[in-house]
Amino acid sequence: MKTAIIVGADGQDGRILFEQLRREGYAILGIGRESIRTENLAELSRINILDAGQVSSVVAKLQPSEIYYLAAFHHSSEELPTDASTLWQRSFDVHVRGLLHFLEAIKKNSPASRLFYAASSHIFGDVDREPQDEKTPFQPKCIYGLTKVAGIHACRLYHHNDNVFAAAGILYNHESPFRAAKFVSQKIIRGAINIKRGTQSKLILGDLAARIDWGYAADYVAAMRAILKQQMREDFVIATGETHSVLEFVEIAFGFLGLDWKKHIEENSSLVMRRRNPLRGDATKLRTMTGWKPTVTFEEMIHCLLQNSDETI
Repeated sequence: MKTAIIVGADGQDGRILFEQLRREGYAILGIGRESIRTENLAELSRINILDAGQVSSVVAKLQPSEIYYLAAFHHSSEELPTDASTLWQRSFDVHVRGLLHFLEAIKKNSPASRLFYAASSHIFGDVDREPQDEKTPFQPKCIYGLTKVAGIHACRLYHHNDNVFAAAGILYNHESPFRAAKFVSQKIIRGAINIKRGTQSKLILGDLAARIDWGYAADYVAAMRAILKQQMREDFVIATGETHSVLEFVEIAFGFLGLDWKKHIEENSSLVMRRRNPLRGDATKLRTMTGWKPTVTFEEMIHCLLQNSDETI
């Protein structure tokens, strides 16, 4: 029986991955922020990924064939810690420190384990060319992106120095019904449903012209798994290669519910950030080496989010 550890099992990708592996008969340890979840394993006490000893012990005991490090400290402008040092510390802990404990544990206790690290398109920062691929320079402009870059370099260093199979996926925006409410996709979905129900009349958004490379989360989880099946460790961009505006998202979502978006959407200029070149990924390397490709279109993704929302239409 294959064994997998999912770090960040309570996030959208972790939840999708856990169910995929469960259906395939894996023994699974899912580590979330506040709890753990197991499948085909004895119950385990809570595991702190910031405790090197605990991580080392668990990896040595389970000898997992696959480790998915999906943990991420997401934040919005409304949720920023009051001081930059706290933001730095929390981001570093989640994106780098915990990762280093798993890389070290693989090196010492489970050399056959393969680790996938979920990086982000934010590593590219203010791009001067599109699309971006694996050769595009890293020039992050935020703490989230900077610490994700550090995570990628940690994976590369452990591979180069210790032959640890640690591959990074540079993930562009991807959505599922499990997406947290603070993300713009869910603000639109939940807002449209509430307006349809009559419990809300207006939805205030930022830049409707902003363009995003949007994919479906289950497709991106399939890419993660394909990356770990490669003979050699490689880093890959995971993206659709297409961008769509926030307005397009609104039009499709409201249209699907039979609503006129113009009657309900307000654009708040104070929420509009400086216009940047769009992040659009080139996944040619991933497609060529693994055969991966998106299976869900932009419109199908939005329909799925609406039909499977935890809100009631």
